[in-house]
Amino acid sequence: MRSAKLYIAMSVDGYIEDSKGDVGWLEGHGKDEENIDTYSEFTENIDTILMGWKTYNQVVTELSPDKWIYDDFTTYVISHHRHESSEKIHFTNINPAGLIRKLKEEEGKDIWICGGASIVQQLMDEDLIDCYYITIIPTLLGSGIRLFKGGNREIKLRLLNTRSYNGMTELIYVRR
Repeated sequence: MRSAKLYIAMSVDGYIEDSKGDVGWLEGHGKDEENIDTYSEFTENIDTILMGWKTYNQVVTELSPDKWIYDDFTTYVISHHRHESSEKIHFTNINPAGLIRKLKEEEGKDIWICGGASIVQQLMDEDLIDCYYITIIPTLLGSGIRLFKGGNREIKLRLLNTRSYNGMTELIYVRR
């Protein structure tokens, strides 16, 4: 069975966006001599991405307006907006939990939960995230969109690995 993996960064105080919806603060505090590429390591075992409309829109309008950066993956965008799907990008208004359950039963590599906070919370409420890759960015934002807003259940995790580079700390947890 495929695994659903959250791979996301947050500020030290738990935000994934600042109060203006900006993510320009997602960086370390200098040049890392080790040049660790955690993204490539993570995506080796991924072939599917799940994201919300806001995350999708931010990618195509701000972060990479000229090229779809996730072209190596099949992407599902949860949206109430009607859009034309393509071979690689599928727009759907299906409940994220139902979609993850369906995708886990299909053949393939693992599934990347890319964002945003509402989708993450819905999947946590159903205990459908198998692995949490969380990178802590050395920034205190004070306000914005929190990654974890409080759920309807306790989820016990087991720490698999930590790694620090460029002032950032990557934490990898699996459910206990």
